[in-house]
Amino acid sequence: METIRGKTSLTMDSTELHARLANYKRIALDLGTGDGKFAFCHAQTFPSHFIIGMDSCRENLREYSRTNLPNLLYVIANAQSLPHELHGQISHVTINFPWGSLLNSLLEGDPRLLCGLESILGSGARLEIRLNGGALSEQGWSLEDGSERIFQNLAVAGWRLDAPAKMDSHALHHFPSTWAKRLAFGRDPRAIYGSASLK
Repeated sequence: METIRGKTSLTMDSTELHARLANYKRIALDLGTGDGKFAFCHAQTFPSHFIIGMDSCRENLREYSRTNLPNLLYVIANAQSLPHELHGQISHVTINFPWGSLLNSLLEGDPRLLCGLESILGSGARLEIRLNGGALSEQGWSLEDGSERIFQNLAVAGWRLDAPAKMDSHALHHFPSTWAKRLAFGRDPRAIYGSASLK
């Protein structure tokens, strides 16, 4: 599994990863973490949680991956090919404002993503997902229809969904991610939040 710290790329095997995770009861994966700000803020706020920020674009991660928090790790990987080292390790997944191939996989119900997620999750795992109108519009979907399609795909894959909630510009402004701040002041400051657990 490829990890990154600043400009340095390192390989971490299962033994080393399990040693890092050993003293943490909650292990969260921020999938499609972007620049990694949300993962960093989560790790700072909850030192008893171990946070893994994962993205396929290493350049975006250079700033936040320089930090030396013991409960934070950044991993370079595609959402459609999740590292086998994470198998059964994750108790919580966040997907915040996906776009590009990650959003496409959610809209299409891509089994590489959905089966991959199932493989890395432990029992009682939770998923939180936030979808924004602008990204869905670029894919030809309205916020409402695109969100419904994604939630249907998750339900078919075995997730039990809670009732979704809307996020307005105020909620986006106070959400700890770089992209949420841009959305809050953008042309389409709308988003939908959903949460789910595996059946």
